[in-house]
Amino acid sequence: MFELVTAPIDAARVVAAVEDRRAGAVILFLGVVRDLNAGRAVRYLEYEAYEPMARAGLAAIGERLRERHGADLRLAIVHRTGRLEIGETSVAIAVSAPHRDVAYRASRDAIEILKRDVPIWKKEHFEGGEVWVEGPGHCCAHEGEEK
Repeated sequence: MFELVTAPIDAARVVAAVEDRRAGAVILFLGVVRDLNAGRAVRYLEYEAYEPMARAGLAAIGERLRERHGADLRLAIVHRTGRLEIGETSVAIAVSAPHRDVAYRASRDAIEILKRDVPIWKKEHFEGGEVWVEGPGHCCAHEGEEK
């Protein structure tokens, strides 16, 4: 499952997409809109995507991670576009694998690759203005830091 949606993300549906009797671990990552970023009060976010390339990019992440972490890995990514309010889920990534270490590593790889390579852009609307804050090539200003 590799989708772009405009409606709220159903996390249970994303997890169900990676169910596998061989899996000993299932990881669910949810990216959620927060109310404060870089010292500014966030009002809401808007996400835009170049849909044909974004869908292909999400599927390519699945292929890449199965090559990197093993054929038993299952991955689902759903990213929302449009206006999102504080507390809403912008992205859901579910991973299942035979072992937890692989599932954790694949989940982290998936979000980092998505942010770096997939043509999805985030506009942050905050008190006093707005700014485009992410997109391909702009990944991970805080890479290596704990978030």
